[in-house]
Amino acid sequence: MKTTELDRFRKNLKTKQAELRHGRRNREAVAIETSADELDRIQHAQERDFAMEALDRETLRSREIAAALERIDNGSFGICVNCEEEIAAKRLAAVPWTALCIGCQEVAERITSDTRNEDDPLLKAA
Repeated sequence: MKTTELDRFRKNLKTKQAELRHGRRNREAVAIETSADELDRIQHAQERDFAMEALDRETLRSREIAAALERIDNGSFGICVNCEEEIAAKRLAAVPWTALCIGCQEVAERITSDTRNEDDPLLKAA
């Protein structure tokens, strides 16, 4: 990959990293609020769960971006960490923090999906 392309990816990744840092969700949404009303408690719990999921996603994305920047620095950016084949330019343009080619990503998602399904109590009961 050319230096100009790597510089463009580095700039885009750093911009996204800065957006995530500055756009951190308000952690107050995760605070446990007490209420005498059961419906209010349920609503607060749902809002807290939503906020925690959003924080988890942002944290994961931040880690992925940091890893992509590290791959740029060590010269392995654009190479699948699993099969070591080149990641398609279209995929990198769409998801510059990706560490996997599309084929390996599909396999990883299938494995994750299968693992989740095995833990599903409804499927175990069937």
